[in-house]
Amino acid sequence: MPSEIRSPRLAVLIDADNTSAKIADGLFEEIAKIGEASVRRIYGDFSNARSKGWADILAKHAIIPQQQFAYTTGKNASDITLVIDAMDLLHSGRFDGFCLVSSDSDFTRLAARIREHGIDVFGFGEQKTPESFRQACRKFVYTENLRGGVVNNRDAASTPRSLQPPEAATSIIKNVITQAESEDGWVELGVVGKQVTNLAPDFDPRTYGSRKLIDLVRKTNAFDLDQSKGSVRIRVKPVTVAAPAPKRRSRRKAEEAKS
Repeated sequence: MPSEIRSPRLAVLIDADNTSAKIADGLFEEIAKIGEASVRRIYGDFSNARSKGWADILAKHAIIPQQQFAYTTGKNASDITLVIDAMDLLHSGRFDGFCLVSSDSDFTRLAARIREHGIDVFGFGEQKTPESFRQACRKFVYTENLRGGVVNNRDAASTPRSLQPPEAATSIIKNVITQAESEDGWVELGVVGKQVTNLAPDFDPRTYGSRKLIDLVRKTNAFDLDQSKGSVRIRVKPVTVAAPAPKRRSRRKAEEAKS
């Protein structure tokens, strides 16, 4: 029998000091879309009341806690331990990707170092996460989109609150279509989605109140969609120039014309 194709092995490393336990369900649902969370570790001082929320759900998601007491004020032993473990796991050669869960820019260099080895890095953090860390990841997911485990919930009332209006995504989608240099202006939606992520690792339709890219495209009202050939294509709506209104003749000229 042919061997079963295994999902990518992922190492999930969570910074408890900079991540809310409320995103846990949504986080692991999102990670399951990428691959198998083979390693699940969380770093922090769990004697601190701030990390108690994580302590209550470790067993539910089979997360291994890495306790780090704050012996010295201003020194983050948790960050250092996470980095050391990440490098050990990287050099083991057993993983296809890393999930770094934090809003701390201190992990920017770690993400870049892992990617230098040809290994994908998926970042998860709040919208306030500095751009340097977001750009260092192959893809970055805002944890505001994961709260309450709504990833698989089809109830429209449970859709995450939009962080930005749909129109805010128009410019980057237009840029991708323009760069595609299509002869007729039409580009496959899948190609657009992939290239958008390459340009902006933190791009996510959910940030604009949509579950899928096609839903976001429709909401912007700035693009045409074509689904007639078994695939979905998109183009920028042509600019329509309104015909100039006819000049109104003055009443005097109108009377002179009649006479």
